[in-house]
Amino acid sequence: MSNALVVVDVQNDFCPGGALAVPDGDAVVPLINRMMEGADAVILTQDWHPAGHSSFASSHPGQAPFGLVEMGYGGQVLWPDHCVQGTEGAAFHPDLRTDGDLIIRKGFRSAIDSYSAFFENDRTTPTGLEGYLRSRGITELTFAGLATDFCVAYSAMDPARLGFRASVALEACRAIDLEGSLSAALEEMRLAGVDLKAV
Repeated sequence: MSNALVVVDVQNDFCPGGALAVPDGDAVVPLINRMMEGADAVILTQDWHPAGHSSFASSHPGQAPFGLVEMGYGGQVLWPDHCVQGTEGAAFHPDLRTDGDLIIRKGFRSAIDSYSAFFENDRTTPTGLEGYLRSRGITELTFAGLATDFCVAYSAMDPARLGFRASVALEACRAIDLEGSLSAALEEMRLAGVDLKAV
């Protein structure tokens, strides 16, 4: 069985000091670097927003970060400006190994956000990752990175529904935990058939 480690959004803006810092986010880096040693393939995802992205609160006059608005594809959390293409905030954490097999950039379409490594938030526009994995014969995926309750959870649930074996290494993840979002995401992942495990 061929397995891949999918490293989700370990970028400067999601680490301490970043624009959308996940508490203790940089603590995942050494764990993930070690996990790369045992994987048949390593895929890294990178939030890659254009300036003025529709998910930014600054693009909605009168709205504050972490509010919720309705978009054409459903509810959307409004975020502080983060991971803008080509900025230092969008770069991977400097201590993270980036010598993987593939980098998937997501969220680069200005009108739609993309939490998952597989689909944008309309749940239908693909990133191409599924086809890549199938062409490589990869059937088992382990997810780690930031943040557990958003991009990691979405990225793990999609392949579970697509017939891959998906697990999340919880010790190598950190959460935003926005008004109970972590416990909700953990339950959703369990129901989707994602294996939640220690590293």
